[in-house]
Amino acid sequence: MQQTRLPLPVGTTDFKRICRENYYVDKTLLIKDLLDEKVSNILFTRPRRFGKTLNMDMLRTFFEKTDADTSSYFKDKAIWQQGESYTQQQGQYPVIFLSLKDIKAQDWETAYELLKMIISSEYARHMELQAGNEISRQDKDFYEKIVNKNANKADYMLSLQILSRMLYQHYKKAPVIIIDEYDTPIQEGFVNNYYNEAIEFIRNFFSAALKDNPYITMSLMTGILRVAKESIFSGLNNIRVDSVLDDTFSGYFGFTEGEVKTITQYYNVTEKLAEIKSWYDGYRFGSTEIYNPWSVINYITSSCKAIPYWSQTSENTIIHEILEKYNEATYRNLHELLKENGQVSSVIKTNIIYPELKGPQTDILGFLLMTGYLKATDMTLNEDGEHLCRLNIPNKEIRTIYRKEIISLLIAEVGDMTVTDLT
Repeated sequence: MQQTRLPLPVGTTDFKRICRENYYVDKTLLIKDLLDEKVSNILFTRPRRFGKTLNMDMLRTFFEKTDADTSSYFKDKAIWQQGESYTQQQGQYPVIFLSLKDIKAQDWETAYELLKMIISSEYARHMELQAGNEISRQDKDFYEKIVNKNANKADYMLSLQILSRMLYQHYKKAPVIIIDEYDTPIQEGFVNNYYNEAIEFIRNFFSAALKDNPYITMSLMTGILRVAKESIFSGLNNIRVDSVLDDTFSGYFGFTEGEVKTITQYYNVTEKLAEIKSWYDGYRFGSTEIYNPWSVINYITSSCKAIPYWSQTSENTIIHEILEKYNEATYRNLHELLKENGQVSSVIKTNIIYPELKGPQTDILGFLLMTGYLKATDMTLNEDGEHLCRLNIPNKEIRTIYRKEIISLLIAEVGDMTVTDLT
């Protein structure tokens, strides 16, 4: 009898649903490393579609105290084999979970309304606060204002801090705060000209909740980039940033080579390993070789058809913005990268200053690295503590994206160049 195999989770970020219905690539040892490292506040920056949201939902499911017993989702996972010091943390904390990935709007008024809805929805998820006697009448009134979306802007800016305090008072345990894709409203504001309004709100929203807040156990954030100079993380001296250049958590976002081999064995397509590697491997997070998980999943579920799946999801609007102010170095570097075995060396700054991305001397290479269009090898630190990296195009998929999208943008800006000049 032919064995029935679980489908791969195309586009699914619900951890519990994947555990019930799909093949799951076990990333639960992320929990062990977070606890071992005694993380207080951490920001993971990775490209789109590399498993950030699924990992955050997995962490929520692990830590969150609920009426239902959620330990069943972990008893067959790697974290459950690590001992009681880890398993006893399961289901023990109130959790605040906010995903900002859908805050995509053409104007600040709409973006603000979306933010209010997300905050209101998370408050409503904690209805136990209204039913209990641990919360003051004043806090219950505030709770109702947020749930009913009758609060003012200052209330919403303080809402994350106040919710964490109320949850602590109710459970007698400080909550875990998880914020997924924190920088989406900022990037949308940059592209759509409401950047200052977005920065003002997000800065106050995060600062109130994360700066010297005794009512949180741990905060976990994800995003594409670390936003610098806008003081979003002002005063958060203990915030830790884990980027594509760092090692500690490097294997938890994207698929490792061993995980891809296991997947191909499970689906009986081991003969496709070489093709998968040439098309979707080539990333390097810290010192770990990483495959694009979105593309690998789509490749296998599409009868192993090798095409650029990731390009169909990534948003290149911001690249348009950057290339409006091109410079000679940009063209020279991209031209070099497109050569056979082409590579360039550059100092890479992990902090992104959005207003400077439109400047005429913008070095686009750091942005392309952080957003998944380049990989870094041979990393060293210079005397200023900056990363000096050798950069190249990771694989066939990304090379296709360069030819179809990025180079076409450059040609559009440089009318007197021909396609052959750049490709």
